[in-house]
Amino acid sequence: MTLFLGMLLDALLGEPKWLWDRVPHPAVLMGRLVGWADETLNDGAGRKAKGVLTLVILLAIAIVFGLILRALPGGVVEVLVLAVLLAQRSLSDHVLAVARGLRSGLADGRHAVAQIVGRDTKDMTEADIARAAIESGAENLSDGVIAPIFWFVLGGLPGLLAYKITNTADSMIGYRTDRHADFGWAAARFDDLLSWVPARITGALILLVTLRFDIFDRVVDDAPLHRSPNAGWPEAALAHAENFALSGPRVYDGTLQDYPYVNDTGIKELNADHVTQSVWILWRVWGAALVPALLVGLFLLA
Repeated sequence: MTLFLGMLLDALLGEPKWLWDRVPHPAVLMGRLVGWADETLNDGAGRKAKGVLTLVILLAIAIVFGLILRALPGGVVEVLVLAVLLAQRSLSDHVLAVARGLRSGLADGRHAVAQIVGRDTKDMTEADIARAAIESGAENLSDGVIAPIFWFVLGGLPGLLAYKITNTADSMIGYRTDRHADFGWAAARFDDLLSWVPARITGALILLVTLRFDIFDRVVDDAPLHRSPNAGWPEAALAHAENFALSGPRVYDGTLQDYPYVNDTGIKELNADHVTQSVWILWRVWGAALVPALLVGLFLLA
């Protein structure tokens, strides 16, 4: 029942501000650890080798810590850690905040979407804002919900923490910039590997909850159009299931990146209602994952 209870607790409480204002969130601690490694080791010669060593050390710390937590009696700690490291409620809250912002005006919409995407937001149109929020929801449904569940099922807390530290490292140093192309190479490639199966499961779950198995071939064709080897799967599934045009051009650091659209013939003039519609899909996928978690938990208790 650990998985079921952890998922339920995350959905009910999300990220309580009163708690994380007083103590650092585990993701913040992971970020500080990665940041320390970046500042300390990412210089001089042999940066790729140093990045590999950094990832190995981070994984060892995460796995050992997971084993210690798993050994604590009662199972309560496992439930709490799982709830803290899942992101279903916080993800849906952040995406819905973009819809609310858009309904108030472009300035509020841009401010809200800037909290969840890394692209430039100051000149975004309503359609740009809505598209960015929907894409973020689809991608993070995989990275923040389905992948952590997947690795918890396979490896318990050690597996979950190993995934989270890798994903955190990738989000901080896994970029093809002059500073991080070599040092972050191992984190980026290992995150791609750990996310490969969960991303495709997420895409399949989106098709399941929308009853759109007829578009499977189109999802398979469009997913590789995405710049990420994994994010394209949930985005393509959501794009075709709801007839949205996702991915596409966006601006980073003042430079337009002319990425192709996923589902190019879909709706491009997206708005706040489409954002809300996408959040409903996120919750349906969560429910589709919750049901087997409950059934397996009941079976193990019997």
